[in-house]
Amino acid sequence: MKYKFIALSLIMAGACATMSAQSTKDNYYTPKWNDNIFVSVGGGIHSINNDGFNKVAPHFNISLGKYITPTWGIRAQVNGLTQHLCLQDNNFYEHDKSYIGANIDAMLNISSLLAGANPNRFFEVYGFVGPQVSVAKSQNVNFKVNLEGEILGVEPAGEEKTKARIGASAGLGLKFNLSKFWAIDLEARGAIAPSIFGNISEHRKAEGTGMITAGVSYTFGGKKFAKVADRVVEKEVLKEVVKEVPVEVVKEVIKEIPSAASAAIFFKIGKSIISPEGMVNVKLMAKTMKDNPTTKYKIAGFADKGTGTVEINQRLSEARAQAVYDALIAEGVSADRLEKIAMGGTDPMFEKGYLNRVVIMEVK
Repeated sequence: MKYKFIALSLIMAGACATMSAQSTKDNYYTPKWNDNIFVSVGGGIHSINNDGFNKVAPHFNISLGKYITPTWGIRAQVNGLTQHLCLQDNNFYEHDKSYIGANIDAMLNISSLLAGANPNRFFEVYGFVGPQVSVAKSQNVNFKVNLEGEILGVEPAGEEKTKARIGASAGLGLKFNLSKFWAIDLEARGAIAPSIFGNISEHRKAEGTGMITAGVSYTFGGKKFAKVADRVVEKEVLKEVVKEVPVEVVKEVIKEIPSAASAAIFFKIGKSIISPEGMVNVKLMAKTMKDNPTTKYKIAGFADKGTGTVEINQRLSEARAQAVYDALIAEGVSADRLEKIAMGGTDPMFEKGYLNRVVIMEVK
């Protein structure tokens, strides 16, 4: 009963940890359902605690999981190989048992929880907890004893049958992020479950196990997180821009962009790829430029001063201006009519900092 209570407590702790991670306001989110899916492989040692830790055995695991945010995630793991049980009472008996196990873990990034989310952190500490199942053939024996009650040996008692044993586990891991794709993992896991050794084990109803493994993780496509604050609907962005433009000009833009008008192409944080909505402005501006063949235009790239370093913002504004420049050339605008400049990170031009992630095209 005592061990069942401990197992139940482990499961409840995992649920509470997951709910706690969910209840806090996330700074980042996963843009697509198939982003941040990872696979891990590892190997190490495994030992059971049956009146003290027994002889260690080799251990392996394979995991498939997903990082929901930089703070928490989930994974399913298959593990196993073999366990050793050593019994000593006047005589020495050693039993080996092959098994296969499975775990479902809720993963909590302790570094992100305590120090704030940072997708680019090199070293992280994380915890995990959840249910587990072990599958192995049950082993029932009769003990042979002498008149003095000394154990002389064991003999099989009935046919061995495959049986599943359900328990709970929890552990702690260290992660070294070599890149956004690859990481090295070191983990220690403890578990409580019925023994796979049947009635040979004195703690057959609830036997403790311990595992230490080292392995590698690969994230398909690399880790991809976006700030929640930057999940801005296109309508809201346009509202902010329209505030700066007279109503009469807006009506004129609906019909055709005049030769002296400015056009703005907005970008996502850290990106220099023109969105489909942005390409609409590019095509309209290209048409106006070709209709006014003597007019020259300036293409100015900007970045949000509130995010990123000066060097990163400078490169980003250059890349954004280059992207719009290349798109206009592709639409048939002559290169000698275009001048591109990079303004780097600047103070908010439209009240909100994120609106500075923009390229503005205007007549020179």
